[in-house]
Amino acid sequence: MTSDELKLVARHFFEEVWNQGSPTAIEELSAPDIVAYDAGQPEPVRGIEAEKERVRQYRSAFPDVHFTVKDQIAEGDKVLSRWEVHATHQGALLGIPPTGKSFTVSGMTVDQIANGKIVQSWINWDTLGLMQQIGVIPKLGQGGLMLRMFLLLRRLRR
Repeated sequence: MTSDELKLVARHFFEEVWNQGSPTAIEELSAPDIVAYDAGQPEPVRGIEAEKERVRQYRSAFPDVHFTVKDQIAEGDKVLSRWEVHATHQGALLGIPPTGKSFTVSGMTVDQIANGKIVQSWINWDTLGLMQQIGVIPKLGQGGLMLRMFLLLRRLRR
């Protein structure tokens, strides 16, 4: 595949799977044995059914999710996409009840592509920024976060 074709596969995943919520697009754009290493997940996601569940969880929590791909670089069989995502926390995610707050964070995904399908994804994004913007943890400088962390660590050492 050419660099432009690799970029198009990755861009279609953002557009069709994330922005449009197309469940069939996951199967069209992902290999059956896809592995996704997502900074927001406790373990790698393995296989197409697990990938569908990962997307379902995020889209349930953030039904108005919208990704904007800012830049892409392709080389060999990999494409890096730098993106920004905006959404509103409207459903539970990983045990966090909905807050109704909107957020915008950035991230990067490296997709390995074979035969027009994503076989592996490495997804790194600003999970701390998300948690701060939806109010799960205070922003730095608010509420003495560093002091509270220090005191907690001190108590745990006793």
